[in-house]
Amino acid sequence: MYDEIFAKEDPTKNNPRFWDELFLMKVNLEYLEGKLESLDGDEVMKIKDNINSLFHHCVQALGEEHQIKVVNALQTLCALFRGVHQKNKSATGFDIINMLMGFDKAELRMKELMESLDSLLCGDGSESLKSLCLKLLLCLVTVTDNISQNTILEYVMINSIFEAILQILSDVSSRAQHGYDAVVLLALLVNYRKYESVNPYIVKLSIVDDEPTLDGMGMVIHHALTEYNRQYKDKEEENQGGFFSTLTSMVGSMFIADADEKLSVQTNEAILLALYEAVHLNRNFITVLAQSHPEIDMATTPATPVPDQYADAFLHDDNMNFRVNLHRMVRVSQTAWPHDTANPLRPLVCAVLDLMVEFIITHMMKEFPMDLYVRCIQIIHKLICYQKKCRVRMHYTWRELWSGMIFTVFFNFFKLFFLSFFVVVVVSFSPWHLAIINHFNPKIESYAAVNHISQLSEDQVTEYIHIRCTVLTDFNGFLQRTLTFSLIVRSISLNVRKNVSLSTMSQDVLLKEFSSIS
Repeated sequence: MYDEIFAKEDPTKNNPRFWDELFLMKVNLEYLEGKLESLDGDEVMKIKDNINSLFHHCVQALGEEHQIKVVNALQTLCALFRGVHQKNKSATGFDIINMLMGFDKAELRMKELMESLDSLLCGDGSESLKSLCLKLLLCLVTVTDNISQNTILEYVMINSIFEAILQILSDVSSRAQHGYDAVVLLALLVNYRKYESVNPYIVKLSIVDDEPTLDGMGMVIHHALTEYNRQYKDKEEENQGGFFSTLTSMVGSMFIADADEKLSVQTNEAILLALYEAVHLNRNFITVLAQSHPEIDMATTPATPVPDQYADAFLHDDNMNFRVNLHRMVRVSQTAWPHDTANPLRPLVCAVLDLMVEFIITHMMKEFPMDLYVRCIQIIHKLICYQKKCRVRMHYTWRELWSGMIFTVFFNFFKLFFLSFFVVVVVSFSPWHLAIINHFNPKIESYAAVNHISQLSEDQVTEYIHIRCTVLTDFNGFLQRTLTFSLIVRSISLNVRKNVSLSTMSQDVLLKEFSSIS
């Protein structure tokens, strides 16, 4: 029947019940995707009408009462999205839309698809079907490495499933089974063209104030990160399995770079991104996240959360104390910190500073992660500025912080000294210096002419250059942040795509579940 679809003739010409019969039969994902990839561009365009018809009937089948038809339609759509994108990696999004749905029908088809998925996710139907719907959405979002180049997502922005995702997170049963996929899906959708246009998922996430929903999101993130920490701890204990293991590690470390990963536990980037976006976009989330877990032992909790609460005030609040367990790298001749053994209840700012100190001390590598150190120092600087401004006096072991920062200065002193010397000597006598002069001279002259100044003073020139450089620095910082998030989202997209394709998309379990339904 697949071969009939890939023929030029209409498959219903000889069999009017072709589409009804197709969705009663087990989907062969590998054959369908492979068939799409094997065709060249001209061959695909010749059967475009049949592919458009297949897509249309898949969407129609999602409304069927026969559950096996729904299962097969969902999996067929996964194969179509993956197969067409694999075939047309170099093609524009519009070509793919035309190939799958046709330009004239695309808006209608995607509206029908998103409405059907929303109904399945929010309904009282099978949890297996809900799981498959989320897998399809993750497949749709991640078919391109760069999700912002996935033009089909424009229809996902127009026909929002945001409320369906929130419903999954707010319900205890659904959250336990589908919470992880829902949070990852939301994090990816939030990052679709986030710097280029108005993203409705960003807008909606920023105004969520429903505590059960935010609590559910916090629970999913908490559970995922706890599981990651457990895996890391287990891996670390394996690597510390006695004298021979220690000796092997010592010898091995002589032949690898300091920056190489010692413990191969893959970072859960998707959940970390979801945590960042929730805290960054929604001011209610930080309070709910800190207060929502019964296993966190708190000394006191205010009866009602303070509305519009600032992060610094929350972190420093003496009435909101938490016990935070942080992993610390074992160091030679390490002196235990006073709070290491007791791990008392303290304001969250103490845990933030502990984390910064731990990073500073344990990342003195040959390939120095300067950008991360800069962010680390910025966090410490902002916290100390707040404490000075608001006259907050903390009970904190400052000695470790100052020692770590002084050690960082000594570690980089000679590197910075020789680099500075090299720059001064080389640049002063190179075309670079002339290029800078040639760049600023006409701009300074133009500035003087516009402001009717015959000759700029030294201070005016300095101020003008400072303003220009500040603007350039701010723009450069924006570009760096954009690039960083783009790379993170790309990495997440690749991992999600791999996991979706390798997940149990085989229909044995699903068909067994629905085989009794006629």
